[in-house]
Amino acid sequence: MAQDIRALMKEQPSQDPSLPTGHEARFESRLQAAFSNEKTTTSGRQRPFVFWMKIAAVAIAFVAVSVFGYYSLSNNNGENTLVEKEIPVKNGNEIKRVRLADISPDLKRVEDYYMAGINVQLASLVITDDNKDVIDGYMQQLDELTKEYTNLQTELTEVGPTEETINALVENLKMRLELLLKLKNKLKELKNQTNEQISSIEA
Repeated sequence: MAQDIRALMKEQPSQDPSLPTGHEARFESRLQAAFSNEKTTTSGRQRPFVFWMKIAAVAIAFVAVSVFGYYSLSNNNGENTLVEKEIPVKNGNEIKRVRLADISPDLKRVEDYYMAGINVQLASLVITDDNKDVIDGYMQQLDELTKEYTNLQTELTEVGPTEETINALVENLKMRLELLLKLKNKLKELKNQTNEQISSIEA
């Protein structure tokens, strides 16, 4: 027969839970013993280890800061300056034109970037009977810019590096690359027009 739990709980007198006598004292003594052992091992073995770990961490940080400082200062001595003191001008008896790459590493990166872009665009040109006239027109403009660049290099060699000459050389490289990109777009337009004419004739 099922019994109601609520009724059983009401009938049973409430009892406060009580711990066995001496339980609290035994627990405290065990705690004291455990913590006192931990303190002795910490003070006995681990203190010198922690001390040496701190010294090692400070030494590593000092070495890292020293190495970083040395390399950053040595790089600043020549890398970030716009113009190096010595520019190679003579090669035997003939005078060699100074390039942007001869002036500083930063300008070398700029010159290499633009020259690589120009060479890639020139290499990708496909000359046909349909686009030969357009390409010839753009090549004449490119030749004029190349001659101007050579004149600027001569000026750079004779007068020395100035901000105006360096800016003009970089601008010339930029204009040549932009001219070749315009030519590429023009050739795409011509190709699309040719394809449209062919498709209209076939239709």
